[in-house]
Amino acid sequence: MAPVHVERTPDGFVASNERGARITIGSVTDEGVFSPVELLLAAVGACNIVTVEPLTAQRGHRLPHLAVSISATKAEPTLLETVTVTYEVELPESLTPEKFAEIAERVHQRHCTVTRSLEKGTEVKLNLPSP
Repeated sequence: MAPVHVERTPDGFVASNERGARITIGSVTDEGVFSPVELLLAAVGACNIVTVEPLTAQRGHRLPHLAVSISATKAEPTLLETVTVTYEVELPESLTPEKFAEIAERVHQRHCTVTRSLEKGTEVKLNLPSP
C-alpha cells in the first residue's frame, strides 16, 4: 500500500499521496479544513460507500441516490467509542431494502478495510528518527 505523507506547511498541515491528491488538515475550530478525527470518519464512510456502489451495480441495480453520514461518540477525550454509519439511499424498484441491507452488511463485515481495521484494533507503530 502506498504511503500518505503529512507535513506542516506555511498554510497549515497537508496530507498528500503519490497520485498528487492533497487534503488540508486543521483543528475542529479551523474553517475550511477537516480535523484528523473527521478524516477518520470520512475514511470509514468512503470505504463503505465506494464498495457498496459497485456491488449493487454489478447486480444490475443503479441507485438514484447514495450517501452516508458518519458520526462518533467519545469514550474519553482522546478515544472514540462508537462510530455509526447511516445510509441515505434511494433504492430502485429492482432492489428491496432487505437486499440492500444484506449488501451493506457484507461490505461492513468483510470488504471495508477501514472499518475492519478499526474493529480489529490494528496496531499503529511509530518509526522515530535515531538520535
